[in-house]
Amino acid sequence: MTVLGDPSVSGDAAPARPVVPGRVESIHLAPESGAPMTVVDRVRAVAGVGLEGDRYAERAGHWSPDPKVDRQLTLVAGEEIDRLAERFDIVLERGETRRNVTTRGVDVNALVGRRFRIGDVECLGVELCEPCTHLQSLTQPGVLNGLVHRAGLNADILSDGEIAIGDAVSVEE
Repeated sequence: MTVLGDPSVSGDAAPARPVVPGRVESIHLAPESGAPMTVVDRVRAVAGVGLEGDRYAERAGHWSPDPKVDRQLTLVAGEEIDRLAERFDIVLERGETRRNVTTRGVDVNALVGRRFRIGDVECLGVELCEPCTHLQSLTQPGVLNGLVHRAGLNADILSDGEIAIGDAVSVEE
């Protein structure tokens, strides 16, 4: 099976997978690199910048010094966090993934290269947000291998607005 957004697949032959609308399950922010993630009910998204109060909007994230990396918004599927616990016996709380938005019911990998909305905020899926040794150092051994190609999505924010728990996540057709 061909998977859009799977780095092991190359070429233009991969058909776009349908994306079933999902929902925002939780939202997390951290003021600076390595700081604990804080749960919020809603957050303001600023086009081209990030989420107000988050380390990457403030250019204070772990990857901020690298001009090739832009983390305006990161998402992870709650189903992948569940899978990590079931398959690898690694239990992470939603914010421990270091992703801003945890979703339920939507395949975030299928959002690579697509415009989508979270509530009224328009976004563009840029690339998979692969796990790294920094994430593993802040969590547990095994996270790196357990989340390869399943750790979420980096997205650009294209319009200002608010993201709230319960908001729909849907693809722009």
